[in-house]
Amino acid sequence: MKLHLPQPGYNESDRAQGNFRLALKVSLCFVLLIWIVALLDWGLGLDLTRFGVRPGSLSGLPGVLVAPLLHGDFPHLISNSLPLLVLATGMLYLYPQSSFKVIPAVYLGPGFAVWLFGRPTLHIGASGLIYGLAMYILVSGVIRRDTRAVSASMLVFFLYGTLLWGLLPSHSNISWETHLIAALIGLVLAVFFRRIDVPLRKRYDWENEPHDDSDQPLN
Repeated sequence: MKLHLPQPGYNESDRAQGNFRLALKVSLCFVLLIWIVALLDWGLGLDLTRFGVRPGSLSGLPGVLVAPLLHGDFPHLISNSLPLLVLATGMLYLYPQSSFKVIPAVYLGPGFAVWLFGRPTLHIGASGLIYGLAMYILVSGVIRRDTRAVSASMLVFFLYGTLLWGLLPSHSNISWETHLIAALIGLVLAVFFRRIDVPLRKRYDWENEPHDDSDQPLN
């Protein structure tokens, strides 16, 4: 597979560095938000997890909006924080235009689908976001043949190497439905938005040389 290199100097340009810092700040704010929600919940005994997604229940429908902000315990919160920070930063930096469509889709889509078809239990956590963004970045990196996106994809697997196991209904305490639906959404959107946010690639001198087609046969 031939990889496309971005234009020389782009990653070191002031604009690119400014975009990266902005993406990191936005991602940090979201991760900080889920930590604030968790600390307030546990510190004040608010039992906010009751507002998670409850399939088939009207009272559980608002969970589509708030469930990604809720976590059952510290290990759950900690395991989601670093991958979410890396993936959200990569998404906003590499795909700034499609981010405004992809992030809402992988945030709300899995929760709504689980509310319609999921097991009758409580579904909470930001892992749906992780699976959706991971799949989008991975598939986009392969489709676009962009070295930056491929590198981000490799980092995804390094940080969250157990992604595939989370798609299987092997653990009753894991919302594998959320994981699977989010991954499918990320996959479909990566294909659908494959022509958005394509970086200007480096062109080599030989690509700009004129070709003499005088000896070529005509069809």
